[in-house]
Amino acid sequence: MQHRIVVLGAGYTGATAAGRLARRLHHEDVAITLVNAEPDFVERVRMHQVATGQDLRPRPLGEMFAGTGVALKLSKVTGVDVDRKTVTVVDANGPGEPEAEELEYDTLVYALGSGWNDQGVPGAAEHAHQIAGRPGALRLRERLARLGAGESVVVVGGGLTGLEAATEIAEARPDLDVALAARGELGDWLSPKGRRHLRKVFGKLGIAVHENALVTGVEADRVTTAGGETIPAAVTVWTTGFAVHPIAKATTLDVTDTGRIVVDGTMRSVSHPDVYAIGDAALAMGPGDKPLRMSCASGTPMAWQAADAIAARLTGGKLPNAPLRYFNQCVSLGRREGLIQYVTADDRAVRAALTGRLAAVYKELVCKGAAWGVAHPMLGLPTRRRHVVRQPARVDSPLGTAA
Repeated sequence: MQHRIVVLGAGYTGATAAGRLARRLHHEDVAITLVNAEPDFVERVRMHQVATGQDLRPRPLGEMFAGTGVALKLSKVTGVDVDRKTVTVVDANGPGEPEAEELEYDTLVYALGSGWNDQGVPGAAEHAHQIAGRPGALRLRERLARLGAGESVVVVGGGLTGLEAATEIAEARPDLDVALAARGELGDWLSPKGRRHLRKVFGKLGIAVHENALVTGVEADRVTTAGGETIPAAVTVWTTGFAVHPIAKATTLDVTDTGRIVVDGTMRSVSHPDVYAIGDAALAMGPGDKPLRMSCASGTPMAWQAADAIAARLTGGKLPNAPLRYFNQCVSLGRREGLIQYVTADDRAVRAALTGRLAAVYKELVCKGAAWGVAHPMLGLPTRRRHVVRQPARVDSPLGTAA
């Protein structure tokens, strides 16, 4: 009987894990099902580009996984029962009222990711736009297209997503008045060189910066801050962080207060050993006993770790021991400028930073490389497949957190 592996979500992490599992394990021994609501792979790290009118190359999941042995199921996940080991889904694209279906699994890989987080700020959900996914980016794209010269756009949030959104919009639409509202100082986590370059680019693009401006309210034409400042905003773009899908929190899995699944160093749930969680949906510890941040930079290595651990446990092989660490933060600042901030293993900025056109090319290569890896799931991983062991080998010392 085949070992049933169900992977939920075909973003960077889920698609990577499914492809890697297909390479690691014999098709006659395992049945791998990849569940996703959309038929295409979405380059989520490029949603700020989509919002400004740029078109991305279509990447149909059916073509990407053709011939891999991975069965693609275009459905929306509506529930997970980790005690019965079932997943409830509905057809994401069928006509009429969709009927619920249950999928049984022996091993579950939970990679449902995250969406935007309005942080409970009054008016944000009603009036702000978000670019955490393609639907939101397309809505913002339509709204920006209707703006006339001199109208105002305020990007709320001074993290990586906010920096990329503000610079992309300002470069694509120099006729607009673009501003950024940051809770702290602009790029306050960067090195001095990184901060200087960031201010230089913002100045060149004419982006107004409101520092130490905690936004506490959003209206149709303005945002207000905790200090009482009112910033005009014909369009507000909200980039203050992400919230995970609520499904995990409704299960008996061990999750955090925010609903992230707590995992060990192999990305296996600490409460349910047949469940693995990767990407934004998981709380995994990295160097310095610090949680890995929600990012593609964290999610892809987590997917490798989970896939290799699953394969090892099913085949009696050696558990992976790859450290989960950071090397740099890659920030696009429009199409012609960029910033590569080099960091310590636990994601703290060091003095070194790459800036300018070369940094923009570097970031573009990183984005293309990530998408290429997902789009070619059976390439680039030299390994020997092993038959599944029906009784997985006993593991006395599961891999600990990366150090």
